[in-house]
Amino acid sequence: MTDEGAYVGLFSGGKDSSWAVYRALERGLSVERLLTVHPAGDSYMYHVPETHLATLAAESIGLPLVEVEPDDFGAGEATDSGAQGDNELEPLEAALTDLATDLPLAGVTAGAVESAFQTSRIEAMCDRLGIDLFAPLWQRDPRALAEEMFDAGFEIRVLQVAAAGLDESWLGRTIDRDALTELEQLNEEYGVHVLGEGGEFETFVTDGPHMDRRIELAYDTEWDGTRGRIRVTDARLAE
Repeated sequence: MTDEGAYVGLFSGGKDSSWAVYRALERGLSVERLLTVHPAGDSYMYHVPETHLATLAAESIGLPLVEVEPDDFGAGEATDSGAQGDNELEPLEAALTDLATDLPLAGVTAGAVESAFQTSRIEAMCDRLGIDLFAPLWQRDPRALAEEMFDAGFEIRVLQVAAAGLDESWLGRTIDRDALTELEQLNEEYGVHVLGEGGEFETFVTDGPHMDRRIELAYDTEWDGTRGRIRVTDARLAE
């Protein structure tokens, strides 16, 4: 991996992609852009809920944001997950190819922890583009990672839950050490990943050491009895 040239943070605003960007900046990598893909529907490759919040997060971090808005991937009707993942990667790769005409592109940051499905495809894309992948969460112990995020000052809010054991009370909740203890208990009882790596829950970082201003959220909740999400009604940078 080279420390020279520009890096692009693959960024949803969630805890994992935010941590990857934070660690890249801390290491001294030249992160010059953030890039958010806004899926029109469900996705095998990307974080889906409330991706519009990445705009505020990028402003707080102080980095330009590149936004990619592909057509609906049709993930709900997909029968071949491998082909679906490959297809979903195409608009991201096209956007990075365009960026490489303006930037001395050295690599991307990614927040994958355990998903070989996503990581193998991003690695293959980086190989095709001749750039590096900075993935500081990859195969790390989930509990240790969460503790590092708390110690660094990350404020993490739950946007969506979709797993047995996670009820409506988790929507909008801050993931802190008490929540982590509960998630470990839910892991033992239901198999919930303590970092939500299997899509059990999705998050958004409202504050952190790499951000100049905290993001304040107002929202409504939607719950269907087994899963739910928040719908942000207002979001702004704190004064």
